[in-house]
Amino acid sequence: MQNILDELEARRARARLGGGEKRIEAQHSKGKLTARERIELLVDNGSFEEWDMFVEQEPNELTRDIKPIPADGVVTGWGTINGRTVFIFSQDFTVFGGSLSESHAGKICKIMDKAMIVGAPVIGLNDSGGARIQEGVGSLAGYAEVFQRNVNASGVIPQISAIMGPCAGGAVYSPAMTDFIFMVRDTSYMFVTGPDVVKTVTHEEVTHEELGGAATHNTRSGVADGSFENDIDTLKQLRRLFDFLPSNNRESPPTWPTNDPFDRAEPSLDSLVPLDSAKPYDIKELINKIVDDSDFFEIQADYAANIVIGLARLEGQTVGVVANQPLVLAGCLDIDSSKKAARFVRFCDCFNIPIITFVDVPGFLPGTAQEYGGIIKHGAKLLFAYAEATVPKITVITRKAYGGAYDVMSSKHIRGDLNYAWPTAEIAVMGPKGAVEIIYREDRDDPAKIESRTEEYRDKFANPFVAAQKGFIDDVIFPRNTRRRLCRSLRLLKNKKLENPWKKHDNIPL
Repeated sequence: MQNILDELEARRARARLGGGEKRIEAQHSKGKLTARERIELLVDNGSFEEWDMFVEQEPNELTRDIKPIPADGVVTGWGTINGRTVFIFSQDFTVFGGSLSESHAGKICKIMDKAMIVGAPVIGLNDSGGARIQEGVGSLAGYAEVFQRNVNASGVIPQISAIMGPCAGGAVYSPAMTDFIFMVRDTSYMFVTGPDVVKTVTHEEVTHEELGGAATHNTRSGVADGSFENDIDTLKQLRRLFDFLPSNNRESPPTWPTNDPFDRAEPSLDSLVPLDSAKPYDIKELINKIVDDSDFFEIQADYAANIVIGLARLEGQTVGVVANQPLVLAGCLDIDSSKKAARFVRFCDCFNIPIITFVDVPGFLPGTAQEYGGIIKHGAKLLFAYAEATVPKITVITRKAYGGAYDVMSSKHIRGDLNYAWPTAEIAVMGPKGAVEIIYREDRDDPAKIESRTEEYRDKFANPFVAAQKGFIDDVIFPRNTRRRLCRSLRLLKNKKLENPWKKHDNIPL
């Protein structure tokens, strides 16, 4: 019996070694951790149980001379993060460059299938050179099997991807269909076609980092949701994100204890909005001052910064926050910000996360670039997302809410549950000066008259009370009491029940 146990331990040790000491050293020399080291840092100490440690690639004419390595380039299994179950796959770049074979894909599919049955999130740690060329179409079939499971799991269990090395070609589409993508600065990249192909086809010279690095996808393309300094920081942030999320779409997000009083007043908010409506302020100051312990997990912070999205807690309960940012483009909605916010709103609705919306929006960004780029359809995505969402929706208008952008930003008319305004709110079709110049065209050449009529218009319409008189605003509140009003509103809406009409699925304008 001892011989059998010794043999088992020897096989386990061989599998844990992956591609061998030299390749492990090469991985470390690039500032990267190995697949198993990453898992150990991600999950609770001692909680990980590895599956399919002894799986090897299926031999064929092209692979028969390649010595198989146990686990076949991906470590799979389950563990816990702060006591909650999570399934994980972590690609091992030390084994055939982490390339995906049919067996490799089968291991990933196995844990994804089980995660759906159990109702637990899946985290993928991607570090792969792509398809294993020697396997031909078998490798491509493996990718497609993973893709199908990404689609099946979408909106059922949270799926999170961390790009911790190369991710190219068909491999990029699996992360693209997950809920969040994190990247590591300087050591990770994603692209459909690499620099060599780009040079051959378009004659453009571009580096891996310029084409698909963390900076590119977090600032220009919007593909990624966050970038971090190294593997350790990225895994730490993964744990932090995980703590905000429910395990599946049938559960509520976890509630975490807090000593932050629900009725804490914040007098500084009374003077946050400048008297001059043309002056900006930082909406993040408001968010940080009203959420529990100032703990706001911002998502896509470096992309479309004219809108802010992220996760926070109120009375320990997870909430999604969407807020116009007056510091960037005056908080206007444009193509990128509309897409960014729409996807986040839909994610929150998938996973029973109430949505808090802070509104200071002068409208949609004008210009030919926006119109030619399809702002009509992209803006409609955000409208669609808010209108179909059935989770609790609470809106606070801090200053401007003009034109169609007022409607889009979770207004009462698209089933906003509770809509509040600060006394500084200006709710109108457009800004006072623009409105007056249209209504009183004959006075355009008389600055004194225009100024007088602008003030008159501002007094009559550019305030929250006209909307409040019509019931479109439930209350005009003191800014200092915003946290208390939000917390009490969430209590009220805790058992909200609302269903959309039956349909196979909607047809959101893509």
